[in-house]
Amino acid sequence: MASSENIPATDGESVQKEQDSYDKKCIFCKIVNGEMDTELLHSDEDTSCFRDIKPGAPHHYLVVPTKHVGNCKSLRKEHVPLVEKLLETGKAVLQKNNVTDLNDVRFGFHWPPFHSVTHLHLHVLAPASQMGFISRFIYRLDSYWFVTADQLIQRLNSMD
Repeated sequence: MASSENIPATDGESVQKEQDSYDKKCIFCKIVNGEMDTELLHSDEDTSCFRDIKPGAPHHYLVVPTKHVGNCKSLRKEHVPLVEKLLETGKAVLQKNNVTDLNDVRFGFHWPPFHSVTHLHLHVLAPASQMGFISRFIYRLDSYWFVTADQLIQRLNSMD
């Protein structure tokens, strides 16, 4: 679990400094920190991965930053390496699960307000060709509510 410490502020008051970002109300923070009975398929200091509880494809994983980061709309240009790392982790988990055709995979994020958890999370769905009707709608490309990882990276790189 993340630690925090109280440090004196310049005006004599205490302020809380987060050593590691952790939101005690966030379900994904709880999963990453082993507080839930959820199997972690991958976990390191930067990213963690687990199965989606409502899978939209035979392989449906969520890759999250290990430290709490808000939704994709709150990201800035400096978050590009993080998004790239989420994508790398998703590809690695797919390979560990014998998914080798990365051309039949959907990697993306729900665009706020169309998300259920505010902790940044990359959806990894494979094979995309086997997604059902509802999943094809929910994870639809070029929609108002879902952006691919590549689209998000492009958007972040275009920021000043």
